[in-house]
Amino acid sequence: MKLFDVYPINNIEPVKALGSTIWDEKGQEYLDMYGGHAVISIGHSHPHYVKKLTKQLKNLGFYSNSVKIPLQDELADKLGKLSGLKDYSLFLANSGAEANENALKLASFHTGRTKIVAFTKSFHGRTSAAVAVTDNPSIKAPINFADHVVFVPFNDVEATKKAIDDETCAVIVEGIQGVGGIQVATEEFMKAIRTSCDKTGAIFIHDSVQCGYGRSGKFFTFQHYKIKPDIVSMAKGMGNGFPIGGILISPKFQAKHGLLGTTFGGNHLACAAGIAVLDVIKKEKLIENAAETGNYLFSELSKLKGIKELRGQGLMIGIELLESVSEIRNKLLFEDHIFTGVAGANTIRLLPSLALTKAEAERFLEALRKYIK
Repeated sequence: MKLFDVYPINNIEPVKALGSTIWDEKGQEYLDMYGGHAVISIGHSHPHYVKKLTKQLKNLGFYSNSVKIPLQDELADKLGKLSGLKDYSLFLANSGAEANENALKLASFHTGRTKIVAFTKSFHGRTSAAVAVTDNPSIKAPINFADHVVFVPFNDVEATKKAIDDETCAVIVEGIQGVGGIQVATEEFMKAIRTSCDKTGAIFIHDSVQCGYGRSGKFFTFQHYKIKPDIVSMAKGMGNGFPIGGILISPKFQAKHGLLGTTFGGNHLACAAGIAVLDVIKKEKLIENAAETGNYLFSELSKLKGIKELRGQGLMIGIELLESVSEIRNKLLFEDHIFTGVAGANTIRLLPSLALTKAEAERFLEALRKYIK
């Protein structure tokens, strides 16, 4: 049997990692400035993380949500305190797509409506409801109907106000678009969504799957603007590589048995991973580090004259060049041994661990300076 060939593969085989460093099977060392699509939040193989998961696996790896799982309560308590959303409730899932799927479903249950307002260049996942609100026709199968979805230009305040009406079930938006090119939502735009949802009864869903969990220098990007969505979706950085996702649900929603459900969501190992991540973020002040190291990167990158535009917040950075970035990215990977990502043809995407040091940031900058004239 062969694997279904859907991924372009670099000829590199990582076998070990620690912090922001990866080693391949030949012993070559790499600097990880991408974190496996923003998944590595506290650094690879963090000792506390490894200890927590190892201990849990020795005791109990899994049982279903039909029994008491105190780890879920511990995760919810720590997440509420660290995020500042203690009055919200937590529903645990397995991925960002599943989190958004449940967010949209919960909004429709609550409002009894079907119309969704989404935005151009958005990405919310590949499952049925999530891909319907994703602005990429190439990943939508005929079964992923989207007749109920209205796409509005991202950051267009007036068009957004006009699109949200009394028939709108929900508005779903990323605080910073990842796949869409590291486009940052403006304060005016976010506040217009909140005001329009309050006026019409629509549900404000904030997709924090990639931009959340401290990456922007705040726990969630909407906290830069002092507003609160009705539902917040999360995943990627939640488990530092262990699959876990979830939604935070405002007090306006009423829970009942059977409303939402999952087999693997909230399992013992996933919760152990999630708790370890929050422990490290708090103890090592990684949100503050993301802001500080991100500011350093922005400051140094802004001195390079070959960059068309810098976008992002904290350690979610888009470097748009005047040319295609494919050649530069390949040189960074195969000559300088630095992992980076892309968002479109002309933008390098940086999503490193929140524990990235200034010395590691400088290693990346020194390499990039060679290629940007």
